[in-house]
Amino acid sequence: MERWNGRVALVTGASVGIGAGLCRALVAHGMVVVGCARKVEKIRAIAEEDVVKAGPGKLVAIKCDLNQESEIHALFDEIRKTFGRLDVCINNAGLSHDAPLLSGSTSDWRNMLDVNIMALCICTQEAVKLMREKGIDDGQIIHISSMGGHRLPSAGMLGANFYCGTKFMVRALTEGLRRELKALNSRIRIASISPGMVETEFFDHYLKNDPTRNAKDIFKSMQALQAKDIADSVLYIMGTPPHVEVHDILMRPLEQAT
Repeated sequence: MERWNGRVALVTGASVGIGAGLCRALVAHGMVVVGCARKVEKIRAIAEEDVVKAGPGKLVAIKCDLNQESEIHALFDEIRKTFGRLDVCINNAGLSHDAPLLSGSTSDWRNMLDVNIMALCICTQEAVKLMREKGIDDGQIIHISSMGGHRLPSAGMLGANFYCGTKFMVRALTEGLRRELKALNSRIRIASISPGMVETEFFDHYLKNDPTRNAKDIFKSMQALQAKDIADSVLYIMGTPPHVEVHDILMRPLEQAT
């Protein structure tokens, strides 16, 4: 990780869960981390934690609603103006609604497409553009995807079918970006991480309209992955030699059945 010391990383969805864990890990390895989210005050609170303030890197919070393309472009304008470069882009933001194919609302579907697909693609396009503009040819793009991009949900979570569809698309987009970068003879690397059950606020959001189920009960049934587990995988990808491209890491709790 030494070669990343002092360089700039963007983490989307940085206010809670996996994103917050990524910010802490990258700061601990000496990076300047731009964390973005709608609830920017939560990122500022992370930046004030003793372990984060101790560095050796630093965390900078920028407000950005990834549903709004104009705000994404403004985010990258600010990164360009303030830091003059971007070396790592981690597309962590993502969400799921309980929205079955036969009864889900189109507004929920569009929200998942906007955040899980459109924001990811726009951030990636802007990140690669900035890297190439600044002559950074050893940059790293990482998509935080899901095991849902490799198989469909169990019978008890049929409302996640559309979400899984977005993650199957992320899987295709990861390979598509790899091919486009190779066509440019670029050495910018692309990787994806596909976690299974992670103990974060994600399932609280998914189950928010279902009074019969509770995320805490799900996590009582198994030892789920933690945000640190995903952060460790990010550090592994970034720590590999520049000639190594890790394409996808699939990981899930030992006790997870599917």
